[in-house]
Amino acid sequence: MNSSVTSEHPLSNAEVVSLTGRMLGAIFYYSPDKADVAPIIDLLSHDGWATEWPCGDIVDVQQVALLIRSGLESENRQTLDEAYQRLFIGPDALPAPPWGSVYLDHESVIFGDSTLALRRWQSTLGIEVQQQQREPEDHIGLLLMLAAWLAESRPEQITPLLAEHLLPWSGRFLTLLDEKAQHPFYQGIARLTRLTLDDWQRCYSPLVVGKELFF
Repeated sequence: MNSSVTSEHPLSNAEVVSLTGRMLGAIFYYSPDKADVAPIIDLLSHDGWATEWPCGDIVDVQQVALLIRSGLESENRQTLDEAYQRLFIGPDALPAPPWGSVYLDHESVIFGDSTLALRRWQSTLGIEVQQQQREPEDHIGLLLMLAAWLAESRPEQITPLLAEHLLPWSGRFLTLLDEKAQHPFYQGIARLTRLTLDDWQRCYSPLVVGKELFF
């Protein structure tokens, strides 16, 4: 955890998950031209936010911040929408699919068995995900925003979310995104998300379920 932040602005573990999960989840889920994510992108385009990020070593976060800011400058900013389309929408095959079942299902499909297991778990908690479009519930952006919601409403459920539905595959996704993003903004977001999830894992110590990956 970023001790330079926590010493001045102490946050509980749940508050850290709420803040970082909501921001990162929105970046993955919404295209950069949407109003939902515009204030976050504007924040990341300026200096100073790295020292306030509550996860990860400050040196590592500052290096990531340089990469993210370079992705929001001049020509890179002009190609940000195109990069999001290529990485998360298509029409070509996605180099780093953002859905858990692509990695966890033997046939690498969306709405696979792991998606249904997540849906059943959410149902037992009385959680119904409201979406504008029919998106599999195991989209990385939705799961990060779900973690933020749990942190605010059902913090005891963060650990099972991490152990069973997010951490078993998120590392592979982030590795692929880092390698294949071909855009410094999303490469930086992949690295920032890894730093953040590593911090969540240290704070909550979930017994991550070992699952075979197929992508």
